[in-house]
Amino acid sequence: MKLLIVEDEPKTGRALQQGLGEAGFAVDLAVDGATGERLALEGDHDLVILDVMLPGRDGWQILNALRQAGRATPVLFLTARDAVADRVRGLELGADDYLVKPFAFAELLARVRTLLRRGQGAIPETRLQAADLELDLLRRQVRRSGRRIELTPKEFALLELLLRRQGEVLPKSLIAAEVWDMHFDSGTNVVEVAIRRLRAKIDEGFAPPLIHTVRGLGYVLEAPAAP
Repeated sequence: MKLLIVEDEPKTGRALQQGLGEAGFAVDLAVDGATGERLALEGDHDLVILDVMLPGRDGWQILNALRQAGRATPVLFLTARDAVADRVRGLELGADDYLVKPFAFAELLARVRTLLRRGQGAIPETRLQAADLELDLLRRQVRRSGRRIELTPKEFALLELLLRRQGEVLPKSLIAAEVWDMHFDSGTNVVEVAIRRLRAKIDEGFAPPLIHTVRGLGYVLEAPAAP
């Protein structure tokens, strides 16, 4: 698989190129908007990772040029612009996903692989749900039984992971890597503490409980089967 990164910050661009290369991808890197647009239009890339604020041509213009030219290449925006309006604008212009800096490389890699599996032209997923629990990826909001629940960014990332892989028992090592971008240390209780705090917000006062501990294995988010 061949990727194009359009990123004008040298350190970030090189780190992405190296990390994705080590993950098995062929990676081209453009450091300005004009070059990025030319490569995106002329190349045979399977995915474009695109910053918004770029010299020459910004990410909005590059994405618009791609879609105007009829190119359905999946586009992942990777940017520090974290306003809801920016995320909505990107998706409405035809982006397939939107990840805000700073980010965990493990999450970026997971999103890249997901987009490549979906194939070109797929409709981006913007809402995750289990029972009466809803997570809105665009507005970064969580509700249960219609009640708004305030989460920290890490709690939101943890809940998103559990929802995306609901029904699957996730070991602490995987959770630590995906949410904190760290190797799991058996001497730390960061995952247990985060799970406990998340449970207090989304399970306490609601029925049925959704987050479960599988002793010796990890955690799973699972809604009971309908009767």
